[in-house]
Amino acid sequence: MHAPALSSPTWAAITTEPDGLGESPFWHPQEQRLYWVDIPGRRIARVAVQGLQAQGPVEYWPLTQEPGCIAPVQGGGLVMALRDGIYWAREWGGPLQLLAAAPYDTAQLRFNDGKCDAQGRFWAGSLYEPKDQALGALYMLDGQGLHAMMGGVVTANGLAWSPDGGTAYWADTAAHQVRAFDFDAPSGQLSNARVFYPAAAKPAGWVGGSEAPQTPPYGGRPDGAAVDSEGCYWSAQYEGGRLLRLSPTGEVLAAVATPALCPTMPCFGGPDLKTLFITTSRQGRSAQELAQYPGAGCVFATRVEVAGLPVNVYRT
Repeated sequence: MHAPALSSPTWAAITTEPDGLGESPFWHPQEQRLYWVDIPGRRIARVAVQGLQAQGPVEYWPLTQEPGCIAPVQGGGLVMALRDGIYWAREWGGPLQLLAAAPYDTAQLRFNDGKCDAQGRFWAGSLYEPKDQALGALYMLDGQGLHAMMGGVVTANGLAWSPDGGTAYWADTAAHQVRAFDFDAPSGQLSNARVFYPAAAKPAGWVGGSEAPQTPPYGGRPDGAAVDSEGCYWSAQYEGGRLLRLSPTGEVLAAVATPALCPTMPCFGGPDLKTLFITTSRQGRSAQELAQYPGAGCVFATRVEVAGLPVNVYRT
């Protein structure tokens, strides 16, 4: 089967102040707000959204260290994976309660992508910053503490579950690979690892942006992800300027152009969960690329035909 043509929907800018590296967006249905993090900016952000427009200014919550990912807590508040541990804040901007210290060397690793499963457990993967060894891992926090569930990656990303909860997805961005696992919901155990989507490697000498049109094409590598109600996996392709919609068997069903070369993570929101939001990055990008993609680092939204799944909440 031929790869689908790249579609170019109309994207609306939800924010105008760019993040360094936006990540971990989720839609809060009770608040009708979008939440996300700016990792190098060391802040959490939120804004009310109606349709494809922000309602009022973006609120920022400054932190003392990098937030890798966040999730809502049942009854209110946020759980967040910061560099040195996982914390619970009972209210926006409130004090942080340490739930679990980071089980790694915080000088070389930090928490990255993560979210909650349907059972209310919080999952967060780690990123090995030198990026020369696969020392990243996936951790799960439940009422008994923090558990190492899987290892062997450089940059943990793309965590998501199928609608029936029987399949988990997890990507290693550096390896250009999304993996699928059988997921045992009661225990949280992952088994039967297989390659779900192999992205093509970056060509030697590739440079992003229009300043180097002679370089070979590059489709990007898998970053954050979300699953829709039909069980399709939406994967942000970092440096590829696109999202891929993958079937439950890993077939590329759609390729969607994004208004930044480095989309980082999609999520579904709005009252009908048919608004697709994406966070993006501008950290470390060239001046030529930023001239071509001036909205890099901003949050964007478009409408889609298939609804997403509601966000899972952390249960303390």
